[in-house]
Amino acid sequence: MADKSRILNKSLQSKVMSAEEAASLIPNGAVVGMSGFTGAGYPKAVPVALAKRAVDERLKGAKFKINVLSGASTGPELDQAMGLTEAVAFRFPYQGDAVMREKINAGIVEYQDMHLSHAGTHVRNGFYGKVNFAVIEVTKIREDGSLVYSSSVGANNIYLEQAEKIILEVNSWQDERLEGMHDIISINQPYGDRKPIDVWAADSRNGSPYQTIDVSKVVAIVETDCADRNAPFKAPEAVHKAIAGHILDFLANEVKQGRLPKNLTPLQSGVGNIANAVLVGLNEGPFEKMTSYTEVIQDGMLDMLDSGKLTVASATAFSVSPEGQVRFNNNIERYRKQIILRPQEISNHPEVIRRLGCIAMNGLVEADIYGHVNSTHIAGKGIENGIGGSGDFARNAAISIFMTPATAKDGKISCIVPFATHIDHTEHDVSVIVTEHGLADLRGKSPKQRAKEIVEKCAAPEYKPLLNDYMKRAFASPSAGRQSPHLFEEAFSWHSRLLKTGDMRPKK
Repeated sequence: MADKSRILNKSLQSKVMSAEEAASLIPNGAVVGMSGFTGAGYPKAVPVALAKRAVDERLKGAKFKINVLSGASTGPELDQAMGLTEAVAFRFPYQGDAVMREKINAGIVEYQDMHLSHAGTHVRNGFYGKVNFAVIEVTKIREDGSLVYSSSVGANNIYLEQAEKIILEVNSWQDERLEGMHDIISINQPYGDRKPIDVWAADSRNGSPYQTIDVSKVVAIVETDCADRNAPFKAPEAVHKAIAGHILDFLANEVKQGRLPKNLTPLQSGVGNIANAVLVGLNEGPFEKMTSYTEVIQDGMLDMLDSGKLTVASATAFSVSPEGQVRFNNNIERYRKQIILRPQEISNHPEVIRRLGCIAMNGLVEADIYGHVNSTHIAGKGIENGIGGSGDFARNAAISIFMTPATAKDGKISCIVPFATHIDHTEHDVSVIVTEHGLADLRGKSPKQRAKEIVEKCAAPEYKPLLNDYMKRAFASPSAGRQSPHLFEEAFSWHSRLLKTGDMRPKK
């Protein structure tokens, strides 16, 4: 029997069925757009049923695989379950699950990494074929059939708009008081007819709190009561605090020089322990009445909203710890006035990011001496997660900051290398690189000047002599070039040594 408190449209109450029944409607080879962004707001029941179906079909000697499109990363009920059972043929535009990563790097799943702001246009232009089904988690279905989204928006509006058929998961674990937190604006005009995005400040609300849909497309509703993938954050370590300290000093100097206002411009912060540590540092720092225009609300932003340091946070999803979820639910009435959840094509839109002059702060896998940044690939060949929204913000922000510990794997890997093995962000989109050892301000510098700054300020002590030696010989070699000198015979030798020995450092 349908929970009428959550499914208020009477014509849709007859569509309630089990997850298995809903999954049986999706044919082999279908293109399925699913909700979810950073482990928030993703469907939990139907993907598990699809994973079981893939196993059952294989036992019968048949095959069941679908193409999965989402907002970004999801959770174990989706990427892990469907990865383990090899139910996914193609994945787009981002993933963050260890099992799915393994299947991608083994060639079992085809994967396209994508700037998240571009995803909607690519789907609308049909590059992935017709979207056969949208499987979307919601908090509530209203009397008129419009939807109250749950803890993320992501690309939901695109898949609901484009799908031939819709399956909704109504999750009673999600707090009904999320209603009113969303601001839905959709970019469905073709190129040449687009108008300015109606977002003029981080706290702009010019869309609708609800998502309208074609109710006739809804073929199934599944009721669930399942938690998001809320992963705990580690307490900031000394290395993270050092990185945060360098960034705070840098921002204070930008204010002193008159390049930033006293309350800064809107902050964008990537996901993870380092990013959260920077937010902790900002909460303890001198800046007041800050705003955020970002992708994801983390625990550190809840801290800043609670302290009053942050007045508003605009994003497309949450990524909070279990403790953060409890705190959010306990204070949701206040947070609903301070937090805005938008579609990712709005939260990540280059026009808005450029207009607001965002300060982008993102992590990296490695950076090379000229400031090119690899955000996605280990040793240039195995995908880690994906570029996510870092490219949207880095290319268009007023200041683009990339941060990382200087080494990984107990010093066996240097995150500052002669030449990045994969380049997601070129030198043109990188303003600042920060490690625990220092901050390299790359603005206004030529490639060789940037190289000296990065090695001097950011490299780990045990790798600095090796980088200086490489740089000295490259700069002196006529065949290496004069603008961005490289010794190509050696440029990737550190990575080759890592793959052979497990350590970038040469044997003594």
